[in-house]
Amino acid sequence: MNISKIAKLAGVSNATVSRFLNNGYVSQDNRDKIQKIIDETGYIPSAHAKTLRTKKTNLIGIIVPKISSEAVSRMVEGISTTLSKEGYNILLGNTNLNIEKEIEYLNIFKNNQVDGIIFIATILTPKHLEVMGRIKVPIILLGQESENYSSVYHDDYGAAKSLTKLFIEKGCCKIAFIGVTTQDEAAGAKRKKGYEDALKEAGRSIDESLIREGEFSSESGYESMSELVNAHPDVDGVFCATDNIAVGAITAIKEKYKDLHGIAIAGIGDSKVSKVITPQLTSMHYYYKTSGVTAGRMLLENLQEEKPIIRKVKLGFELQQRETLN
Repeated sequence: MNISKIAKLAGVSNATVSRFLNNGYVSQDNRDKIQKIIDETGYIPSAHAKTLRTKKTNLIGIIVPKISSEAVSRMVEGISTTLSKEGYNILLGNTNLNIEKEIEYLNIFKNNQVDGIIFIATILTPKHLEVMGRIKVPIILLGQESENYSSVYHDDYGAAKSLTKLFIEKGCCKIAFIGVTTQDEAAGAKRKKGYEDALKEAGRSIDESLIREGEFSSESGYESMSELVNAHPDVDGVFCATDNIAVGAITAIKEKYKDLHGIAIAGIGDSKVSKVITPQLTSMHYYYKTSGVTAGRMLLENLQEEKPIIRKVKLGFELQQRETLN
């Protein structure tokens, strides 16, 4: 069965069947005739043939830094739900925070005719931008802000500044910061700057010995916190750039003192573990699923435009105050 046979059985032209299959204009009478024949014959259009005709694959490439991350899985859920409603399927590229792997997936998607790309980015290097500049389909950045690409991101600076102010309001005198590489503009640089600016506005100096830079893991948080409590036994507040880091920090404190020893602690992300750990973790809630939905909608808008415009959406945050900073 092919288009010609469908057209003959329906009593319409080949062009009419082609328009029907590609969602073009067809009168309701002819549409009903064609659909009736398709239902009776069980005809399924060839995906490859449709791609050749429309130059579209209905595939969207998504590049993620770590599929095991709760935040990433919530983003992908939002993206997938939004795109599937419009008939798109997703191809997922998991990079495990490997920059070379990210660039490899950008090239793979460039060469395999996806209709668009959503890149959940942590670090954007000149090499990233060079490869992205050669890609002809729309690209949406999720998690990082960019001048050259449409992007959806959270207010990392504002969240970090607000959380640090809370430590100060609660009477903490020696507030440490456990962050990640400042090459990561959002989670690294902006959260660190929010911490530093809140201290400066309160008339406090920045003590570099209270700042640690690690990785996005509880193991890294544990190591950094172990160093801090040994070097600064009088530390009374610890702001962690992520909940995972905070979980490791709590473990290190409890291992040394059996309890939190009067040390206030908080993270960012409002992960599931923040509600079940003892004591429960104070955290900034981020709208990760909403950010995925927003990125999906943004991509759909770009796909409808001949010359996509650059859009930016900054999402807010919400304090979830629990036992570790109360």
